[in-house]
Amino acid sequence: MHIYAELLTIGDEILYGQTLDTNSHWMSGQLDELGIKVIRKTTVGDVKSEMMQAFEEAESRAHITLITGGLGPTSDDLTKPLLAEYFNSGMSMDEEALAEVRHYFESRGRQLTELNRLQAMLPEKCTKITNRNGTAPGMWFERNGKIFVSMPGVPHEMRIMMEESVLPKIREYFHLPVIAHKMIKTAGIGESFLADKIKDWEDRLPENIKLAYLPSPGQVKLRLTAAGTNKDALREALEAETEKLLPLAHPYVFGYGEETLETVVGKLLKEKGLTLSTAESCTGGNIAHLITTVPGSSAYFNGSIVAYQNEIKEKILGVKKSTLETHGAVSEATIIEMAEGVRKVLGTDIGVATSGIAGPDGGSAEKPVGTVWIALSDGERTTTRHFLMGKNREWNIQLSSYAVLNMIQRFLRGTWS
Repeated sequence: MHIYAELLTIGDEILYGQTLDTNSHWMSGQLDELGIKVIRKTTVGDVKSEMMQAFEEAESRAHITLITGGLGPTSDDLTKPLLAEYFNSGMSMDEEALAEVRHYFESRGRQLTELNRLQAMLPEKCTKITNRNGTAPGMWFERNGKIFVSMPGVPHEMRIMMEESVLPKIREYFHLPVIAHKMIKTAGIGESFLADKIKDWEDRLPENIKLAYLPSPGQVKLRLTAAGTNKDALREALEAETEKLLPLAHPYVFGYGEETLETVVGKLLKEKGLTLSTAESCTGGNIAHLITTVPGSSAYFNGSIVAYQNEIKEKILGVKKSTLETHGAVSEATIIEMAEGVRKVLGTDIGVATSGIAGPDGGSAEKPVGTVWIALSDGERTTTRHFLMGKNREWNIQLSSYAVLNMIQRFLRGTWS
């Protein structure tokens, strides 16, 4: 039996775009680990009729309804009284909750006000869930084999409540299937082209293993999900299918699980004892930013030169004036000299460079917006690639950055040609 969940977010501030709903994203991941399928995420404002309708619809669709928001002490926080009404429950002071709220304030040298004291008033048909990081207790309701859980909208309050109380109680309440995932990460190939390459493999997947394509800028993640009764057996099955996939997806697979292009590049550079530098024009330092998000990157990354103006390309990177005048800043000739120049100037084994027209304007008939050149130099040879992207500036910067990182990792693995 599949167990379904609905996530219900309460608050006008979410609908107005004033607050980003990160709670639903995090909770979805936690439920997925338990083998629970989230079938809907709903956001409603602080309006009684809409909230009551959302409760009713969620209960009709899902076994588990997780609610966040609307538990504050002020009059616009409606979740608690409306849940009491929805479950036909009276309200009473929960002495344990009151003691916890009082301790929360007194331990911080603050006085418990009457308004905060009322937060310990709970529906009599709920089970209190302790809030270690705040003042609003959570509430657990059960009816007809289904559960409702109401939690604060403050992320750090909700998360510890989920981890310490809600998820363990859900495990006890439901007989959950065993789920195992395998995330395979690819770069340098589009979703449709990758799907065509691995179509026969996908068609032969066992019935209990499902494949999902998860595209993002410059990358496509393949998520294999297996369902069964034995986690070790499922993991073995996923590994076996991955081994069958690799010859078909080679050389586009760069990592697994939580690995990113930047972490893979760092790992390979450290293993080979090599150093890297970047010369960036159209990416404006974004490649250096990605590389330095990895702890310990100083062991292999010497630095970056953001050569946005031609004068910087000439004076610091050593790009010839004649090259710029003849071919322009966005050209193969210029990108070669940029990659070779930064490698020499910063004294690294490898130098990479980017130059392009990120947009949304600045293009021409010969070099339209989205034209990008990238290069990699290792002192023996310099390789280049040319791309024609779109007109979205941010998208072009991200795609160019990941194209360079992919170029580096494939070069280090010997799969770049």
